[in-house]
Amino acid sequence: MHMPKRAAKPSRLTDVFFRHMVGNMRNGVLAIARDGGVVLVNDEACRLFALPPGQTLVGQPFGDVLRHHPDIVRVLGGAFEMAALPNRAELRLKSTDTVIGYTLSLVRDEAGATVGAALFFKDLTHVEQIEERERLRDRLAAVGAMAAVMAHEIKNPLAAIEVVAGLLRRKAPRNEEVQTLVKDIISEAKMANAIVQEVLAFVRPVRLQVDRTSLAEALASAVVLADGEAKRGSIQVDTSLPAHLPLLGADQYQLTQVFANLLINAYEALEGRGRIAISAVLATTAAEGALLPDGHQPVATVVVDVADDGPGMMPEVAEKIFNPFFTTKAQGSGLGLAIVRKIVDAHEGRIDMTTADGRGTRFRVTLPVEPYKHGPHH
Repeated sequence: MHMPKRAAKPSRLTDVFFRHMVGNMRNGVLAIARDGGVVLVNDEACRLFALPPGQTLVGQPFGDVLRHHPDIVRVLGGAFEMAALPNRAELRLKSTDTVIGYTLSLVRDEAGATVGAALFFKDLTHVEQIEERERLRDRLAAVGAMAAVMAHEIKNPLAAIEVVAGLLRRKAPRNEEVQTLVKDIISEAKMANAIVQEVLAFVRPVRLQVDRTSLAEALASAVVLADGEAKRGSIQVDTSLPAHLPLLGADQYQLTQVFANLLINAYEALEGRGRIAISAVLATTAAEGALLPDGHQPVATVVVDVADDGPGMMPEVAEKIFNPFFTTKAQGSGLGLAIVRKIVDAHEGRIDMTTADGRGTRFRVTLPVEPYKHGPHH
């Protein structure tokens, strides 16, 4: 008489254990019955698809539950008709622009009859971002190696041109025409030399001097630096920072360079008129914008926005803005924002830009409060 009871108890324990295991998986799981009703949705699936708690969805038609994600509805809807189900496929969700890797499996009963389908998936957005950064770093390394050789070869002739032009100016002090021509030669040589110096700065590894750094001080220094290097005119710069923003584990000099460069770009876009708003927030969750170094656990992050109300950019310009040697200016190396990105990457941070033609531009710099990797960056 005791045997049935002993057999039933492990069955209930196994069922509870299975539900806890699936519920706490880092991968998403969504299962439906043959009639289309939802059987199981774990927490990760609810997070990724922005669904209410999974228990409330059980029994509902999956098409209704996932109505905001038609691409997933299409994948699940074809599960019972496919000859070969996708394994390790990737899909970019149009609804959220999130990339997932997924496997689709049929669920069969003891007799082999198909009773349902299960979708197992993983958020690959973070992985894709890392891969894109690695591809970018590889491209930058190749371009940098070539640029370093060219810069060194050009630097010596430029110095010679400046010296000879200076001698010529002293030889003909009363000849105004010669003085004007020599002045132009020296001016152009100095400009070319500045570009060479910027190229060398770009190709050198970023070696951070990490210390306890005040974001407020870095931003204040950036405004002073930008004002000294570009015409500000009547542009208003408003800074709004929380009172208790934590100190960053960062290189203050390098951060000053980052924000000064962003301000100079904004000054040039605004052409002496308009407003720049600088703001920052502390983010501790993924929803707030915190960085996810391991793809799952957020770290304390400071998110800084530098936004202007200028003309903005066309999409074809915006997509190339971080590329080395790309510029829309009549003069310049096109390396400013490439160097900015390199410095932010060295801090294990992220820089993003949103813009629209006629609607201004916003650069968002996302930095971890504490660095979680060390060493020189290339």
